[in-house]
Amino acid sequence: MNAAMEAVVVASSSRWAWRWGGMCWGVIGTAVAGGVAAALYWAMCIAGSAERRGKRAMELGGGSLSRAEVAGNYREYATFFEKPKQIKKLDNVPKLVDTFYNLVTDIYEWGWGQSFHFSPAVPGKSHRDQTRLHEEMVADLLQLKAGHKVLDAGCGVGGPMRAIAAHSGANVVGVTINDYQVARARNHNKKAHLDHLCEVICGNFLQMPFPADTFDGAYSIEATCHAPQLRDVYAEIYRVLKPGQLYVTYEWVTTPRYCADNPEHVEIMHGIEHGDALPGIRSFNQIGEIANEVGFEVLQNRDLALPPAHPWWTRLKMGRLAYYRNHLVIALLSFLGIAPQGIVEVHEMLFKTALDLTRGGETGIFTPMHLLVCRKPAASQ
Repeated sequence: MNAAMEAVVVASSSRWAWRWGGMCWGVIGTAVAGGVAAALYWAMCIAGSAERRGKRAMELGGGSLSRAEVAGNYREYATFFEKPKQIKKLDNVPKLVDTFYNLVTDIYEWGWGQSFHFSPAVPGKSHRDQTRLHEEMVADLLQLKAGHKVLDAGCGVGGPMRAIAAHSGANVVGVTINDYQVARARNHNKKAHLDHLCEVICGNFLQMPFPADTFDGAYSIEATCHAPQLRDVYAEIYRVLKPGQLYVTYEWVTTPRYCADNPEHVEIMHGIEHGDALPGIRSFNQIGEIANEVGFEVLQNRDLALPPAHPWWTRLKMGRLAYYRNHLVIALLSFLGIAPQGIVEVHEMLFKTALDLTRGGETGIFTPMHLLVCRKPAASQ
């Protein structure tokens, strides 16, 4: 073979090898891309929401905020609640709480479910059943029956109201400051065929549009912690409650183990406040006193998280692997322009808050389920 022919053969061989290699890499690349797409589809549409399936990852957004507003509103929120106990402009708190729930409602529904609260762990029960039992306990404490009209102060997307209405047959009127949550709650109520018992309005529970002495009972589940002044929301609930009727609340408070001189304790509380739009977590011994001040008789005042109750924070620890999976999905959706810019930072904030909540539970310095059962006196003034 002469040099010219040898050069042609070598060149032909090289081109064939290059084309074959390119085909191989193309097949491999296609397979990898297909695998990634399948994994992403599984994470977004099948693994989806924790509670089957109120929200899918593809639908994550900023509530009533436009896509362009999410990042800027998150920065405003994060700056305002950076040091909650140092907040000066308490009048701004309701607006920023509304912003907070625009930012987090979709993520909460996707990763947690339709009930935005904790519950004691019950061996042998699923998270959904633990949540339902914790909510039904409210209905039992209020002694609700069909025909009663009960207030849910801070109803979120209505998970508790649907459980309580289904359990008791009572009519539940929910109030939330966030109009996006109103739409979500009404949609869920209709899907659950409970819209004849459940009504949701957009409003501030510090100034509710109801006449005095309207309700046969009232409750709030981990909601009044957002109030700038606890006395104001207790007084408003007292006003709209009929004389002789009951109010039940699960409160976020520091426990007797909390030490304000302990830097670690202070750091944990600041983390919880910053990540949950709280103007300042109250002490366990304040809430009963405040209820008395507005006129309530306090019938029960105890921490439902104490033994023999099982730890409420185990669900947070079990969910850490899911967080990393979810964070990858959200980051990719944001990169592709499906989810709005800023949603990654919101999810990261919620994960850090979950760590602080876990530390608060493990150290015993914080509880999200301090129970108050109060009665408005029959001969109220």
